[in-house]
Amino acid sequence: MPPPRPKAPFSEDGLQKALVRILRPLVRLCLASGFTFPAFTALLRRLFIDVAEKDFALPDKQQTDSRISLLTGIHRKDVRLLRVGELPMPSLPAPVSRTSSIIARWLADPRYCDENGRPASLPRSAPEGARSFETLVTDVTRDLRARAVLDEWLDRGVAVIDDDDMVHLTASAIVPQNSDDARHHYFTRNLHDHAAAAIDNLLTDPPPFFERAVHYNNLSPELAAKLESLSRDDAMELLLNLNRTANQSVQLDTGGAARWTVGIYIYRTEEAAVPGEDEEQKEGV
Repeated sequence: MPPPRPKAPFSEDGLQKALVRILRPLVRLCLASGFTFPAFTALLRRLFIDVAEKDFALPDKQQTDSRISLLTGIHRKDVRLLRVGELPMPSLPAPVSRTSSIIARWLADPRYCDENGRPASLPRSAPEGARSFETLVTDVTRDLRARAVLDEWLDRGVAVIDDDDMVHLTASAIVPQNSDDARHHYFTRNLHDHAAAAIDNLLTDPPPFFERAVHYNNLSPELAAKLESLSRDDAMELLLNLNRTANQSVQLDTGGAARWTVGIYIYRTEEAAVPGEDEEQKEGV
């Protein structure tokens, strides 16, 4: 017999209330992008079918149109029509991915960092064995010429060159620009991974993933801004340290199918306290 399905973590009414709050920012994104309600429901119908087919199949049994219809509430005729092909999953374009890898190496590799662990300024080129922007790029990929990478970074403001012809990484390199495919990619991946971790924690006992937040209500705008600035600095320091460890460790790793992500978000707004929540809260899950 198949193992019993886990108890539903929400009642239908409770889930509706949670979804109203969770989906509000996504609905705002849809409207800002001109993505209408009919288009959203068409996508959601296809997604319900895809998740039911892949994640709720019974062991050693073929998933049928009838069972998917029973699980989703979508008419069997529509299930049959929509059970075709794979849903498109956006991926980071190869040139953008390699550029991200070069930045990660510059932020992490001791050869390209100063005594404080910060990315050092680099000469464009240098004698063999000496560090330079050219050797940095070559260490990561031989598919891109260092000059082409530098020209692109200078145009985007990712890097600057000083009067001594030294290349400096700018702060904007760590945050993808608004027009970049990278910004859209990381928005999708980060939001997916956070949601997946939180939902796995609801569906699994004990919860498998670390997910914590520190949050306080009823603050003055000045204190909220101060806490935001402090948390930005601390969070970036943590991410840079983890990047250094990971970047050095993968050089000796045999490789495999595992994927690891650590994400940190900071949010500050002015709004009325959420009904039912304490006026002052600390470390909520």
